[in-house]
Amino acid sequence: MRRITNYTMLPMLLLWAGNANAALDIQTWETDNGARVYFVETRQLPMVQLSVGFDAGSARDPQDKLGLAHLVNLMVEEGAADLDGESIALALESVGAQYSNENGRDMSVFELRSLSDPDLLQPAARVFAKILSAPTFPKASLDRERQRLLIRLAQQQQSPRDVVTRAFYANLFDGHPYAKPPDGDAEGVQRIVRRDLTDFHRDYFVGANAVMALVGDLSRAEAEQLVQQVVGGLPRGRAAEKVAAVPELNGGALVDIQFPSNQSHLLMGQPGVSRHDPDYFPLYVGNHILGGSGLISRLSVAIREERGLAYSVYSYFLPMRDRGPFIIGLQTRNDQTSLAERLARETVASFVAEGPSAEELEAAKKNITGGFPLLIDSNRKIAGNLLNMAFYGLPLDYLETYSDRIDAVTAEQIRDAFRRRVDPERLVRVVVGGSNG
Repeated sequence: MRRITNYTMLPMLLLWAGNANAALDIQTWETDNGARVYFVETRQLPMVQLSVGFDAGSARDPQDKLGLAHLVNLMVEEGAADLDGESIALALESVGAQYSNENGRDMSVFELRSLSDPDLLQPAARVFAKILSAPTFPKASLDRERQRLLIRLAQQQQSPRDVVTRAFYANLFDGHPYAKPPDGDAEGVQRIVRRDLTDFHRDYFVGANAVMALVGDLSRAEAEQLVQQVVGGLPRGRAAEKVAAVPELNGGALVDIQFPSNQSHLLMGQPGVSRHDPDYFPLYVGNHILGGSGLISRLSVAIREERGLAYSVYSYFLPMRDRGPFIIGLQTRNDQTSLAERLARETVASFVAEGPSAEELEAAKKNITGGFPLLIDSNRKIAGNLLNMAFYGLPLDYLETYSDRIDAVTAEQIRDAFRRRVDPERLVRVVVGGSNG
């Protein structure tokens, strides 16, 4: 039944929005128990998409029980109120509804997709409401999900991509909540007991800590009734405390992890931007040129096209509640790792010093704004954008004005932002692979 949505990438969905979204009439309100709701009425299809997010990602995990947020996210569908896991699955299946969930560092997300026919939507919404507000966390299911998670964590230790990602976040955000991996670690998962799940749910799954996006074939009155049905039963509670500020790096660092493979995986970067950073737009447009535009990006041309050192090389900013990472990544042969790393750093340094050409800037703007329609071509994608707007407190005209703000970015703004925010000499670099030359 579970269908995973990649909400770790949804902040980047918003980066593509433009005037094509001007027709969206975004209505907002707050429920009596404090949940913030963003609603768009669409009548093209007889469908409804509900997305609910809680400030209950892995950043909220206790340090000695990493993986708790992830297990709560998994376990709510294993039993709720008077339903066991099998009954929940059958109830949703019987009305053609789809349920999915995802847990990241900032947010824990739950989705329901249903036909808008009240005879189908109402039963699905009742089950969804029970999942969110009254999970029972049965011990047998916890034991089973714990074992599955432990197996997956063990498998990750055999994957250089997973090893490099975990090590990169651990070293970049050393001591900060963003260093905590979304799916935890074996030691923490083994310590978790049922009481931990019920306490976490009690503290974070409350109205004041929730946002909801609703898109589909409903009137405003019908939407308000549905919202009340789904989240109105949550206690008001209080919003989670603000995540601590991400500290500045003291300097660059190189972490070399030996791994039995012919390819080395390299990630390097530094703290980047939050959702509200004033440098957000210049940095995003600039990075599109540096490493965010595929084969024509500067990093790809320098490392793949001209020297054939890597099949894929990329860079991106991942904005979060506080400063998420700026990441440069590639994979290459072990004996080429040092050369590829040096070329990547030189390419970044050159871009920081020179900025983009007029031709690069114009092409980037057209590519960014032109790609938007493909990313709001379904209710689910629209809801994903709205959920992020609600969670990160972005203005209602964010999507409508996005294209204009992209077009307003100048080459000088990009140079200025990169010179202040990206230091090629202070990158955290993590290499996972065999001995490199």
